Amino acid sequence: MNDRLRWLRNYLKTQKIQGMIVSNPVNVYYLTNIEAEGILLLTLKENIYLTDDRYIEKVQRTLMIDDEIILSNIKDVSLEDYEGMFMFCENVGFEENYVTYAGYKEFMHKYKIHSLVETEGIIEKQRQIKDEKEIEYIKKACQITDDCFTYILNYIKRGMTEKQIADEIERYFKVNGGVPAFETIVASGTNSSMPHAVPTDRQISEGDAITIDMGCSYNGYCADMTRTIFVGKVDENVKQIYDLVLDNQQIALDEIKEGASIKIISRIVEGNFKVNGYDFMHALGHGVGMNVHETPVISSKSEKILKENMVIAIEPGIYIPGMYGVRIEDTVLVTKEGCIPLTKSSKEYCIIK
Repeated sequence: MNDRLRWLRNYLKTQKIQGMIVSNPVNVYYLTNIEAEGILLLTLKENIYLTDDRYIEKVQRTLMIDDEIILSNIKDVSLEDYEGMFMFCENVGFEENYVTYAGYKEFMHKYKIHSLVETEGIIEKQRQIKDEKEIEYIKKACQITDDCFTYILNYIKRGMTEKQIADEIERYFKVNGGVPAFETIVASGTNSSMPHAVPTDRQISEGDAITIDMGCSYNGYCADMTRTIFVGKVDENVKQIYDLVLDNQQIALDEIKEGASIKIISRIVEGNFKVNGYDFMHALGHGVGMNVHETPVISSKSEKILKENMVIAIEPGIYIPGMYGVRIEDTVLVTKEGCIPLTKSSKEYCIIK
């Protein structure tokens, strides 16, 4: 049995849970390397992957003998088979943060489960700590992202639209061995005051601040980086905000290490913003991995402690409605003594001439 499935089974035993239904495709991939529509069942004695004709061959090519996963075609599974899968399980776990109430009822009815219990995001919590291979994939995703940023700085011209720039970023990722980890944000001028702006047909103009939030996914693992750049010049008012955002990102990065309190780090930055007359509109950051937004959430509401080999993004930002915004973000690796930046693009004033 592969190490991740063995770990999960051992954990479930400690919780007096005899089986589990894993339906979140990201968690299925984490546990099995299977990228196909279907569902993973951990029964009392067996690991079963249920899928249909469209994916049987693909899954067969993925599975190794050591995985100890039985592949079943849904069309061959009878009602009696379903009802017998968890027959001797007093408690069966499910992913309460992913399964709808309708899905919950379907599981109870289809499998005739005695007690379907929440697993409190145990797989997501395990995913927070990256192994050596995962870290290498994230480093590669970050390298492609950095290279793309260097490329895009020479690509951007006045008169181009936000959509054109976003499309070119995503094309670059695909040509260079990755795919976009999320929908790229290119927000110029007044659009940059919206943290989650969607690229529009607005044309890049003299004096614009442009926020570019971008990230590549490589072998299923993500990078996340934001830079705010300028066209022609840097307005003095924007410069003041840029410096404050950058200084506070560095303050947060300097505090990051194993054992550090997420709440304390976030409160330091929030306090610095407040002293300078600005509100904190979103969390300071988030975990990064197979999803671009994972736990832990880097927020003053969090009670979590940072651990070695977590990968997180730190992204302070200030937004002046209807005028402009500045956000700076980097993906970093948490170590025992500090953090290692994985996105490394320059954060000095970048001016498109």
